[in-house]
Amino acid sequence: MGFLSGEKLIVGYDLGSEYSQISFALSEDGETDTFSQVAGAEIYNIPTALCKKYGTNQWLYGREAVRCAGEDQGILVRNLLGMALDGETVVIDRDSFDPVALLALFLKRTLGMFSKAGGQAGRPEKISALMITCPTLDHEILEVLGCAAEGLGLKRDKIFFQSYAESFYNYMLRQPAELWKLPPVLFHYREGGIRVYRMECNRRTTPMVTIVEEAEYAFPGPEATQEPDRAEELDAAFQEIAAEACDGVGSVFLIGDSFDESWMKHSLRFLCKGRRVFLGNNLFSKGACCGMQERLAVSKAGEASVFLGTDKLKANIGMKILRQGENSYYALLDAGMNWYEAAQTLELYLQDGNELVLTVTQVLSGRSREVRISLDGLPGTTARLKLHLFMKGENCLEAEVEDLGFGEFRAASGHVWKTEIDFAADVN
Repeated sequence: MGFLSGEKLIVGYDLGSEYSQISFALSEDGETDTFSQVAGAEIYNIPTALCKKYGTNQWLYGREAVRCAGEDQGILVRNLLGMALDGETVVIDRDSFDPVALLALFLKRTLGMFSKAGGQAGRPEKISALMITCPTLDHEILEVLGCAAEGLGLKRDKIFFQSYAESFYNYMLRQPAELWKLPPVLFHYREGGIRVYRMECNRRTTPMVTIVEEAEYAFPGPEATQEPDRAEELDAAFQEIAAEACDGVGSVFLIGDSFDESWMKHSLRFLCKGRRVFLGNNLFSKGACCGMQERLAVSKAGEASVFLGTDKLKANIGMKILRQGENSYYALLDAGMNWYEAAQTLELYLQDGNELVLTVTQVLSGRSREVRISLDGLPGTTARLKLHLFMKGENCLEAEVEDLGFGEFRAASGHVWKTEIDFAADVN
């Protein structure tokens, strides 16, 4: 299994709608491995499902849940994240359950597999950090995942979240540089079609700006690959997708158990022309683990690059201040951080006037502008202020300024000024 009892684990968890996976490492720069449910085999997929046995309060998870339901011994519960997002009480075997609690149960049981395989290594206090990845992230998903993760017994500052796109990026950071000298592309084959992730690097900027472009292609479900008479049809259809997505690409990653040479004869030959092709199904969980390693100790590749995904802040936000008699720039929020985590609070002195000036610099375009926050009604010309910044949306910054008075000379007025700053237009 690759880990020892008593070791601290860095864990990457891929929470998929159909299947989940768990990867881990023993150090910030250690190799990542993926948990297999069968020793010596590469059985990484854990069905994202629970099963409540009839007439009892006994719950099974994963493969055992599917088996139990298949033998008509209990009720199978799937779509755990979707139900938690809906928020509606779930009735199972005439009992009512909180869907977030069910998701928390699944997370806890699956992470508990470590303790079964390696002594005490899976106990929560033995997990030093956990990164959960899923296809997309927004405020609603983050709130649900945060609530579900509370049941794991881990401190909140040990749990993080990232999208599949960012997991792909973090996975590539830990690969040899030649694999992403030219853009790498990832094809993810699952129910509903094929999703394509293409990583592009702007090497003319410092640090290098990296984005992952995403596209969705309709494609027959994975079960179609089991029909021999459809092999030629699927092969031709996938080659069309590959031809559109692989222009200028240097490496290709095919993620999903249904990618198989038995039906990919011509399309696989096309992909291998001048490109390196990798076939597997555990990249996202490994990428989540790599992302957690990057948070704990940034690699050289990570220091030289900033990822600007859809959930990332794409602007540097700061202000010009007077420090030790000299004008200088003070960074408040940095591009590349998750916008939903971007926040800053500080106290400052305003020597004269009644406005604060922020500088917003877009990383992609390099354009910079000043945003003035008017403090109408501010008593006096000198003030001590508390500035609180946080993101309300991907491109919406809220600034709150509170008057703290000025020591013995003036009591705090209690005034609070709020300003929303929309810089969506700056992005384009």
